[in-house]
Amino acid sequence: MPTAQGADDNNVGGDTTTIATARRRSATGERATGETRISVSVSLDGDGAASVSTGLSFLDHLLVSLAKHSMIDMTIKAESLDGIKHHLVEDTAITVGAAIDKALGDRAGIARFGHASVPLDESLAESTIDLVRRPYVRVSLALKPSGQNPAIEDLPQEDVEHFFQSLLENMAACIHLDVRYGQNDHHKAEAAVKSLAVSLRAALAIDTKRAGGAPSTKGSM
Repeated sequence: MPTAQGADDNNVGGDTTTIATARRRSATGERATGETRISVSVSLDGDGAASVSTGLSFLDHLLVSLAKHSMIDMTIKAESLDGIKHHLVEDTAITVGAAIDKALGDRAGIARFGHASVPLDESLAESTIDLVRRPYVRVSLALKPSGQNPAIEDLPQEDVEHFFQSLLENMAACIHLDVRYGQNDHHKAEAAVKSLAVSLRAALAIDTKRAGGAPSTKGSM
């Protein structure tokens, strides 16, 4: 399971004021089964740098897009031991989602909410996020019936859908991800991951007006 690394809240340049954005919220995670070996590291306060190797080109593409547009630095190494794509996609998504959850820590001081609508040519996707630790996930990619288009690049269509479901379920948040319309399934999936990334970037951002408190009337996330 992912383990969070400590945040650095030291003062910057000798200033007596703690700079919230100087914290490095990061985590690492590993998943080793008889089917896969996965290792992941994430830094929420990065610049979107990504080093991703899963052996599946479209999965790599989705993960690099997620890193780039969320501004989360990600290093992901995934290896299939049984040659089954479904297991590799699922375990990678689980490990990445859990690492993001761990890196968020107690979630104090974050903006909490994020929303983004992102187009890609004829496709439009919408993501709405509440980073409260009360998980609920709704994913609708509006992909064509599998008999018409059984794969998107090198991934079975059902594995693309399962990637999003597994990723979001392991982030421990309330997330609604919907493709509103489109014709090309590659475009739909890519618009979906980009809208997710942009809304996630907004939700996990440090809210400098909050002074570190929990963004909840309950006093806890």
